[in-house]
Amino acid sequence: MKRKSKLTIAIATAALAALFATVVYAQNKDKYSLTSPSGIAFSDFRGYEDWSVVSSAKTDERLKVIVANPTMIKAYKAGIPGNGQSFPDGSMIVKLQWKPKKSTEAPFVVDVPDVFVEAFVIEKDSKRFPKSAGWGYAVFNHDAASDKFTPDPKSLSDCGHACHTAVKAKDYIFHPYQKR
Repeated sequence: MKRKSKLTIAIATAALAALFATVVYAQNKDKYSLTSPSGIAFSDFRGYEDWSVVSSAKTDERLKVIVANPTMIKAYKAGIPGNGQSFPDGSMIVKLQWKPKKSTEAPFVVDVPDVFVEAFVIEKDSKRFPKSAGWGYAVFNHDAASDKFTPDPKSLSDCGHACHTAVKAKDYIFHPYQKR
């Protein structure tokens, strides 16, 4: 009887693990199946959660952490854009954005991330985006209640290339790679 119980527990545990893996896979699959109105696929940015931090920023409404893929980090470390060169095709950056809140735990006043609201993505592909100096832009909104992403229907008119022309001399990228 003991042996049968252990086998039943092992089978039940394996079934639960398989169910959990299926749910996690389905959530990631849903996110990575999205495409913005501008044609940028969220799947192009697969793995962004583990990319290196470039910089951070704060507006009145958002706390932002800016991360970049290895291609772009390598270019930053080579001196781009400060050396007058442009980022290579394949460079990608993601601005992860949260609504801020005041920390109730810190012994000083500090804003900390509260609700995650969107991922603003930028990728360099001169062939796909020739009208915007090689850069493509998209916003994927995050709904905290459902923990789901959706492409922003206005992302074509969102602060993409139009805003980034202010930093044309820096190959259209606002944030430098911060010293550490």
